[in-house]
Amino acid sequence: MSKKIMFQGTGSSVGKSIIVTAVCRILSNKGINVAPFKSQNMALNSYITEVGDEIGRAQAVQAEASRIDPTVDMNPILLKPTSDVGSQVILNGKVLGNFKAFDYFTLKNKLIPEISKAFKKLETNHDVIVIEGAGSPAEINLRDRDIVNMGLAEIVDTDVVLIGDVDKGGVFASLYGTYLLLEPEERERIKGFLINKFRGDVELLMPGVRMLEEKIGISCLGVIPFIKDLNIDDEDSVTDRYRSVEKSDVNIGVIRLPYLSNLSDFTCFDNEKTVSIRYVDKSSEIEKCDMIVIPGSKNTLHDMKFIHDSHMDQAIYHAHRNQIPIIGICGGYQMLGEIITDPNEMESALMSINGLGLLPVETIMAEDKITKNSEGVWQSNFLGIHLKNPILKGYEIHMGRTKCRSEALPISMLNGEGNTDGHVDHEGLIMGTYFHGIFDNDEFRNALINTLRKRKGLDAITQDEIFEVQKDKAYDNLAEHVEKHMDWAAIDKILSESRPTP
Repeated sequence: MSKKIMFQGTGSSVGKSIIVTAVCRILSNKGINVAPFKSQNMALNSYITEVGDEIGRAQAVQAEASRIDPTVDMNPILLKPTSDVGSQVILNGKVLGNFKAFDYFTLKNKLIPEISKAFKKLETNHDVIVIEGAGSPAEINLRDRDIVNMGLAEIVDTDVVLIGDVDKGGVFASLYGTYLLLEPEERERIKGFLINKFRGDVELLMPGVRMLEEKIGISCLGVIPFIKDLNIDDEDSVTDRYRSVEKSDVNIGVIRLPYLSNLSDFTCFDNEKTVSIRYVDKSSEIEKCDMIVIPGSKNTLHDMKFIHDSHMDQAIYHAHRNQIPIIGICGGYQMLGEIITDPNEMESALMSINGLGLLPVETIMAEDKITKNSEGVWQSNFLGIHLKNPILKGYEIHMGRTKCRSEALPISMLNGEGNTDGHVDHEGLIMGTYFHGIFDNDEFRNALINTLRKRKGLDAITQDEIFEVQKDKAYDNLAEHVEKHMDWAAIDKILSESRPTP
């Protein structure tokens, strides 16, 4: 029988994903075969497994921390918002369809068996399952439809640790209110609480901790200090990654789209001390950038409209006239083209919109989605970059099919079996590609940075460490930090008292 523990939060962004990541690495460091699980994830930051299944990025990160390959069983349901009231639903790694919120909730009876099947498959292959909730378990208007918090805890019969975020303010009220809004049988599952993201003198917090323990009869299992410069992928594009940055030698501007997806494309720059990533949504900010990236989007037509309506297009054109390089990734590649059409409304009711017209390509949204890991041979003239090892790896997630109106236009990569990926303008200043993760390729990233430095009259720099090594160190640093401030004996007790899954 596998052991299990679940971490729920008083709300979104309280640190559930990071705590689960830390616990997975702590257990892995102890030689335990551990796996993460989240029944339903709502995020625009996704990951493609080796077999082409799409899951939430957070579970892929947690799998990496566990030192195992990510699989679809770790996240059987992924919701990717396409509007304020609707999402694309990914079930077992494949598109089920686009649903409005109310219609999605009618699927509960169909989804529960899929959740149970995925969880039991994980139990077959792993000794411990660390489960992550979503949002808050105190959403009393949704309790009868819940399949990710206390509803899931009931399905798999697990005990729970509740996380509160002191950085938001009102942590005691959040923990106390959440606890009181639960049903008595749900409260019984909560075996302790954590206070996350603490700054300051912990002794000033402890009187409140003791009073809360007395009021709810549950122990605090740790006060986790705020972690700065974590350098681990975020669950979604909501977060501290949209932080302000000081000006560095090289400033890369990422257009902050309303439906920006796969923000993890830029995590690799966190350890590049001479590079700043700036998320820009004002025309005036673009002129400060040495390169512009138009990132991926879950609603490309809507985000293209945002660029037109906000006059960001004029700022992009101005930057282009000033010889500022531009890269478009996935949806950003589509936006660089002349027109994007969506005749079957797969992403948007707009159906058609003009692109930026910086590349002579056009995109049509298809009914089937491409999700795969890809490898390509760099054949681009972009910025004159030459690579000793021209093999670049990435992954693709897109409904669109893009074709070029000019056969003479250079490609960015030769992508397996004679297929091509992306295009570059003849000047080598504009590149579009479907490869997410292209910057994770160390030689390409380093060559790009040094090319941008050279354009500014700066000396080249050498790369100290490969990105994969940096990531692994970040997981170990996180695990050490959390374990130091967590009552691990209490966590171990919860695991030892695990009950069989029904």
